[in-house]
Amino acid sequence: MNWVNKSVPQEFILLGFTDQPWLEIPLFVMFLFSYILTIFGNLTIILVLHLHFKLHTPMYFFLSNLSLLDLCYTTSTVPQMLVNICNTRKVISYGGCVAQLFIFLALGSTECLLLAIMSFDRFVAICRPLHYSIVMHQRLCLQLAAASWISGFSNSVLQSTWTLKMPLCGHKEVDHFFCEVPALLKLSCVETTANEAELFFISVLFLLIPVTLVLISYAFIVQAVLRIQSAEGRRKAFGTCGSHLIVVSLFYGTAISMYLQPPSPRSKDRGKMVSLFYGIIAPMLNLLIYTLRNKEVKEAFKRLVARVFLIKK
Repeated sequence: MNWVNKSVPQEFILLGFTDQPWLEIPLFVMFLFSYILTIFGNLTIILVLHLHFKLHTPMYFFLSNLSLLDLCYTTSTVPQMLVNICNTRKVISYGGCVAQLFIFLALGSTECLLLAIMSFDRFVAICRPLHYSIVMHQRLCLQLAAASWISGFSNSVLQSTWTLKMPLCGHKEVDHFFCEVPALLKLSCVETTANEAELFFISVLFLLIPVTLVLISYAFIVQAVLRIQSAEGRRKAFGTCGSHLIVVSLFYGTAISMYLQPPSPRSKDRGKMVSLFYGIIAPMLNLLIYTLRNKEVKEAFKRLVARVFLIKK
């Protein structure tokens, strides 16, 4: 028991790119800009979707869930990263690392399922338009959203527990910007093959199966859209799904390359950059894609701004 206790450090050193100090200022600027834009942008989307009754539809209900998720997702890692970049001692407490690991993993798993649910919503809207309001009723939407959140957090409990049970034998230098399962497994002083197999299996469940369902949904959607006679109708249908398809490609593509590719010595820095992309850049891009490409959200935002200015006058 004493040996196990001694193997758990009081704090971890997050190495990040300490071997390339010239990257710190550009990374700090990029992280800060992305974080501010993600926080204020997603809060605005949630507010706009909540205040405008016309946007109280299944599509925008799931979008508000995604905005809340992205807001919490970036908050779980970016503030600590900004603090560490400014300090010479780039550390995080053991408790902080556990919390970061659990929250980041839970929200990432939830997003995997939520994006698949959003693609199902688009499938029903375009391929079964007359039955849309019957199929995607309020109760089902609440159940699907709740299932994605509960499944994501349940997965995080399992994976976090398995990872934190591994003895570290005093190792405390995490070769990453934040506490993530693959980086922490590398600290273990015992064989991690079983843990890596479990991580791979769960990654298949939360990445490959959802992305397969997304691809099947969009195959049916494309067939349905091509049968639409008017060019305007096809343009509107593709525009509705285009934003979601871009977000899906960015998130699943980077997550799969991180969790389902075999590790290699040359992939060390690539893995860090991939994690930064789906953990920080992707949530910011989600925001830009859904606002800049969505006419209804843009119009609702303009009406909200106009209302604010009228109140001030």
